Amino acid sequence: MTDKLHIAHFTNTYKPNVNGVVRSVSTFREALTRMGNLVFIFGQDADDYEDTEPFVFRYPAIGIPGFDYSASVPASNFVNKLLPSLKLDVIHSNHPNLIGTAAANKAKDLDLPLVFTFHTNYVEYGQHYVPFGKAFVEDIIVDALVRYIRRCQHVVTPSDSIKQYLEKYGGITERVTTVPTGIDPAPFQQADGGPVREKYGWGQDRVLISIGRLTKEKNWGTLLSAVGLVARDHSNVRLAILGDGPQRKELEEQTRSLGIAKNVVFTGLVPFENVPNYLKAADLFCFASVTETQGLVTMEAMAAGLPVVAVDAPGTHDEITHGQQGLLTENDSQALAQAIDQVLQDESLYRRLKAGATEKAKSLDMMIQAKKMVDVYEQAIEDKKANRFVEVRDDRVKAN
Repeated sequence: MTDKLHIAHFTNTYKPNVNGVVRSVSTFREALTRMGNLVFIFGQDADDYEDTEPFVFRYPAIGIPGFDYSASVPASNFVNKLLPSLKLDVIHSNHPNLIGTAAANKAKDLDLPLVFTFHTNYVEYGQHYVPFGKAFVEDIIVDALVRYIRRCQHVVTPSDSIKQYLEKYGGITERVTTVPTGIDPAPFQQADGGPVREKYGWGQDRVLISIGRLTKEKNWGTLLSAVGLVARDHSNVRLAILGDGPQRKELEEQTRSLGIAKNVVFTGLVPFENVPNYLKAADLFCFASVTETQGLVTMEAMAAGLPVVAVDAPGTHDEITHGQQGLLTENDSQALAQAIDQVLQDESLYRRLKAGATEKAKSLDMMIQAKKMVDVYEQAIEDKKANRFVEVRDDRVKAN
């Protein structure tokens, strides 16, 4: 296929929200647009936010008490009238519900191929917010996910770990492709961390950095406990946490309980264009989350030349090979602390991991990943013409 594509991305969360899905959608949009394709975004309404990019259309949304997100209401006469005029080639859904449901319905109504990216490990997230056993939650979530996937021509997973999960529990072995989001390496390579170090008075301190929403599923408590152990022997160690969320006050209290309040900086949300400068200001990227579907912030850290110490978990270990770009540990604060201490103490190890991280980042360029996504779209278009959908095996594994 030589013609440039008209692509509609449907997402429950887009700018001004700051999270992995928004980063993925916006990054692919930028890369696909550079290739000459036309990408339309259909996201949630955002009060008091003015879009600076073209072709972003909003569904109504309702704020959720206690959360910094809103629930989309996938009903819009304007969108209904607009879609046929866009001459779309493919609809790309980033969620299996709400606006994702609208995406599937529109694909059916307009006879268009539907591609779905499985961004989020909904089972792991459900464990933190749904008061039922894991097996019960997993069966319900996976069954709903499978019903949605049956409506698609292709499924995209951001890492091989998630692809393997879908194969085992979803029974999906065909028309599923791993396409990581990718990064634009230039801002990270060109960043200047000097002003950030000066702002916080870090001087000759050894600075650890981590990025993410301040929520339970990100496992911040384990990281803070690890830093508490490291700080016993390294008084000049600092931790910068970029992000915000409902657990912030609890985590700030934990730093006081551990006696490391002076060692930890909660920066709050940092505009993405300034994140590379923060990464460049640091010496080591540390990460404890066990719910990632891809190592996006880890990839960005490597692009800034940072070695990584992280809990060995899906998403993270898809990008980090132990001993090459960083060290991976058990989900345990003592193990994480020992690995951090090892990297800080062993200068030759530090230099080797730093070089490995920098080299690995070269393969994660967003333009490389966007070309893979175009291949997915073209296959989905051909499958739709032949009336082929994603197939699900009947012998898929049920949760225990």
